[in-house]
Amino acid sequence: MDVIDIARYLGALVLVLALVGLAALAARRYGIAGFVQGTVERRLSVTETLMIGPRQKLVLVRRDGTEHLVLVGPQGATVIEGAIAAPAARTQALPAAEAVTP
Repeated sequence: MDVIDIARYLGALVLVLALVGLAALAARRYGIAGFVQGTVERRLSVTETLMIGPRQKLVLVRRDGTEHLVLVGPQGATVIEGAIAAPAARTQALPAAEAVTP
C-alpha cells in the first residue's frame, strides 16, 4: 500500500464523517424524531431506579400522573404496585392527614 491509497482511505473517512455530521445537524434543525428537544410533553417517564441485586432493579415509572413500581430482572418485568398516586396528589393529601393525627 502506498501513500496515495492511504490518502484516499483517509479522504473517504473524512467525507463519510462529514456527511454523518451534516445529517445530524439537519435532523436537529428540522425536528426529525429522536432529535426534538423539549417541544412535546412526555406522557411516560422513569422517575427513579434502585438496584436491589446484581441483576434486579426496581423502576418507578410515571404515566399520565400515576406511578407504577416495576421489578426488572433477567426473567422479565413484574408490576409490584400499580396506580400509585403521583407526588403532587400525595403532597396535597399529606397536610389533611397530619391535621387528624394528635
